[in-house]
Amino acid sequence: MARAIMLQGTGSDVGKSVLVAGLCRVARNRGLTVRPFKPQNMSNNAAVAAIPGTAEMGEIGRAQWLQALACGVAPTVDMNPVLIKPESDTGAQLVVQGLARGASKARDYQSRKGELLGAVLQSFKRLCADADLVIVEGAGSPAEINLRARDIANMGFATRADVPVVLVGDIDRGGVIAALAGTHLILDEEDRRMIIGTIVNKFRGDISLFDEGLAAINRFTGWRSFGVVPWLADAARLPSEDSVMLARRASPMAAKLKVAVPMLSRIANFDDLDPLSAEPEVEVVFVPPGERLPRDAGLIVIPGSKSTVADLAFLRRQGWADDIAAHRARGGHVAGLCGGYQMLGRLIDDPDGFEGASGRVDGLGLLDIETVMQPQKAVREVAAHSPRYDTPISGYEIHIGRSDGPDCARPVAMIGDRPDGAISQDGRVFGTYIHGLFGDDAFRARFLRDFGIETGGVNHRRQVEAALDAIAAQLETHLDCDALLAAARYSVLQSGGIT
Repeated sequence: MARAIMLQGTGSDVGKSVLVAGLCRVARNRGLTVRPFKPQNMSNNAAVAAIPGTAEMGEIGRAQWLQALACGVAPTVDMNPVLIKPESDTGAQLVVQGLARGASKARDYQSRKGELLGAVLQSFKRLCADADLVIVEGAGSPAEINLRARDIANMGFATRADVPVVLVGDIDRGGVIAALAGTHLILDEEDRRMIIGTIVNKFRGDISLFDEGLAAINRFTGWRSFGVVPWLADAARLPSEDSVMLARRASPMAAKLKVAVPMLSRIANFDDLDPLSAEPEVEVVFVPPGERLPRDAGLIVIPGSKSTVADLAFLRRQGWADDIAAHRARGGHVAGLCGGYQMLGRLIDDPDGFEGASGRVDGLGLLDIETVMQPQKAVREVAAHSPRYDTPISGYEIHIGRSDGPDCARPVAMIGDRPDGAISQDGRVFGTYIHGLFGDDAFRARFLRDFGIETGGVNHRRQVEAALDAIAAQLETHLDCDALLAAARYSVLQSGGIT
């Protein structure tokens, strides 16, 4: 049986995911068997995770994959039982316990939350059976009281499972006292009683200067403070779940290679580029809509997309297709990952309209391949080999569609006897369905050698582990972790009170 505690935020992007990952590492360092849990997540950054009781794999948010890493355990779909993958401004693909359940409009999804709560509680109960502690992450904010009636992500879950809540506020964005006190004001009494204290996150400077601020929060709310967390610089070394963070990334100076990445409207799994960003001689630039791709880039990477056909049209509207063609004519290199790989071909055919309207659209024509969208979704881990560089590749696939054509005779990888991806005749354009291939140090080193860069033995996975250790150490210093972990309690789910 596991005790549980939940972190909710005064808004999105207050740092809940990083705090949960750090606290998972804190608990693990203290000898506890700990698991992360997020009832509902909205993200196109997905990871592959095991489906309990089967040999199959399913999808969860990348943040829960990272939190599982912090716990030192393999991820399972129970860690994020409801994943919403936006496909448009009003619709999204719904993934329940790892498996795609079709597309839903926002209004339709709200009406389905009652049935989804059963899956959430089932997954939570299974996690609790295998751990000493479960650390739960909310989504958005409990202050969104207009969504409370059917909520499964914040207080709807916390009250049903009787899990105590710590409310996180972001001081870096300003107004943290009002955000915490305002949340207290508008919550109803049942929800308010679930909150046992607060954390103020992302403080820059002398933390003692906020002592009066903490006193004010306590005066308005009666909630105790578990501490003030400084700006965690090491968080920049962790995979980011939210694409809004891409524009905030700092770039190295005097890089030998500039990598330009167009920020597609439904960009997915953009942490594929993190290992390149970590290289001291590589500058990765995420180019926002409205800006042209830089002419001095040595490599353009078209990233994954949740809506390949729609994002191909978006790419063309930004003028990026022209930029890529000009870059290619100058002898530049181009890579496509998953949806980006599909865009590089001559044609994308969606006969049954799996991504929207049925039909065929011309691709960018940089690879001699054609893609046909199919209903079967490939979700699996990958252990492969690079024929070009004679190195191993490990990663994962999450995609619909099958790509074939003459350039597939030069595959990027061999997954057993199955070829994956395609390389142009001159070797300057390639595409693959494998996410995470740049995370393999040997492959990345050989790839960058083509650009005259010696990596110096950068171990990306070790860097992520070191960042988690550093964040855990900061939390031990600045939070009352003893009190925080002691506040976790057994859920009524485990005592038979709820099924």
